[in-house]
Amino acid sequence: MRFAWGRPDLKAILVMLFLIGTFGLNFPIFISTMAVGVFHADARSYGLLSSIMAIGTVAGALLSAGRAEARFGLLVTGAGLFGLGCTFAALAPSYWVFAIALVVIGVAALTFTNTTNSLMQLSTEPAMRGRVMALRIGIALGGTPIGAPIIGWTADNFGPRWALGVGAASGFAAALLGIYAVMRGLGGPGSSRKPAGGPQLHL
Repeated sequence: MRFAWGRPDLKAILVMLFLIGTFGLNFPIFISTMAVGVFHADARSYGLLSSIMAIGTVAGALLSAGRAEARFGLLVTGAGLFGLGCTFAALAPSYWVFAIALVVIGVAALTFTNTTNSLMQLSTEPAMRGRVMALRIGIALGGTPIGAPIIGWTADNFGPRWALGVGAASGFAAALLGIYAVMRGLGGPGSSRKPAGGPQLHL
């Protein structure tokens, strides 16, 4: 933890991951509350929404696999697109418009999470790589159970659309943090904060 916190680039990635992982990756809550509470759908329609989102997830995975290298700018783009997708979903006037928004969210979520994985592995020296990746997994998987009661409470008291609004805010907050990191040179090819002789992160 001291190593990661002493690396501003890794710290920025981990905080971005915490924001989206905690408040944005609660898809079962988002989809179920919107399907039942807003569109009055049955179990079959709820299952269809989950399958439609999987289309976006698979598409995001295939797009990530086709990229030659991971770039910090892509991390910012993925976070921003996630925020836009959640906003679009929150404002969706119909079931099928909401389904389209889920495809966008799926692509954005996979783009963001895969890019955090690649950037952290490529910018960390081998001696620390396993421990840094363990920290990433802890934040990615441990944040969601923390945010789930908050998202559920929001959906219960203010409605499912507001719960999606919280997810959108997490994406935009992560994107703004990423932009701040880029402005400070943490994601650029000339950053001096990378380990000596290690791979460089590029915009």
